[in-house]
Amino acid sequence: MREEEWLDEKIRACPIYEPGLPIETVARNLGLDPAKIVKLASNENPLGPSPRAVEAVSRCLQSLHDYPDGGTFRFREKLSQKLGLDPSQILPGNGSNEILEMLATAYLKPGQNAVFGQYGFVVYRLATLHAKAEMRPAAMPDLVHDLDKMRELIDEDTRLVFLANPNNPTGDFLEPEKIISFVKSLPEQVLFCLDEAYVDYSEDPVDLRPLIREGRRVICMRTFSKIHGLAGLRIGYAYSTPEVIANLQRVRQPFNVSSAAQAGALGALDDEEHQIKTRKLNRESLDYLEGALQSLGVPVRRTQANFVLIEVPSGKDCFDSLLREGVIVRPLGGYGLPKHIRVSTGTMEQNQLFMEVFSRWFHNLK
Repeated sequence: MREEEWLDEKIRACPIYEPGLPIETVARNLGLDPAKIVKLASNENPLGPSPRAVEAVSRCLQSLHDYPDGGTFRFREKLSQKLGLDPSQILPGNGSNEILEMLATAYLKPGQNAVFGQYGFVVYRLATLHAKAEMRPAAMPDLVHDLDKMRELIDEDTRLVFLANPNNPTGDFLEPEKIISFVKSLPEQVLFCLDEAYVDYSEDPVDLRPLIREGRRVICMRTFSKIHGLAGLRIGYAYSTPEVIANLQRVRQPFNVSSAAQAGALGALDDEEHQIKTRKLNRESLDYLEGALQSLGVPVRRTQANFVLIEVPSGKDCFDSLLREGVIVRPLGGYGLPKHIRVSTGTMEQNQLFMEVFSRWFHNLK
């Protein structure tokens, strides 16, 4: 037998997550100077990590021989003050991705299902398949979440509903009132999972803490990989009712968040200046990219996140062409969007280089 035939059929059906290409790999494969390559593929912070986070991480390096704080006491205390919640309502994760896996492990089993948008974050699919449960992707007309279509897919076997707002990769954003009304309509057995990875870029984010305080079955997840610039440390968190968090603690791995990650996150939470600078640059970048692409006649979706979604004749051809010139973007064929690319906002110099290379490719199509 082939090795994969020993796997459960649902695990065998799992696609392998494909991250954005690292700069070093592109440089080596194409013979390019790494210093001249621009990566706009993974929605990272172009300003880099919070300086306070870097300082905090450097201070903890001499104690790397010790296990990290397995209870993440200071981390949860800090977040509880920031969010106005009890520390028992906060769960640390090795990035918010790990929390998605915890949710599926704890709440899904064969015969049950999870509902999410057709073009939602790919890890919703992966986590559901890993739990050997049924995926129920709801159609997204015009690449926007349709809460009515999601509601139609929910039945007595539905246990989780995933929604990102803003959504990755489409960038669609739903008004707070719509989300709150949707949550209130859910049956008791459904745990609503709001992915807030890009919430720090949003102008009018929904706040579900009042529903959590009422005891509704809601969990929200956030990451330090985006506005805080700590993607390499892998740290995120969730907040919910104490009962939901206690259930997830049952499946959380011991010491799942490193000492360096906890130190960096604590430093980043205090660095309001870095967050303000990042938001300002992001707004300027979105304005620039939207205007430049529209001037070419290229369909572009502005988002309340740190990327734009661009419609092109072939996402793969565009990706390959830009890659040869040292610009890394994200093709979306794996999401079922073969005629789109996702481009992260960068520094203004990086944005301008992208437009220079993209414009050359676009004009050569004619």
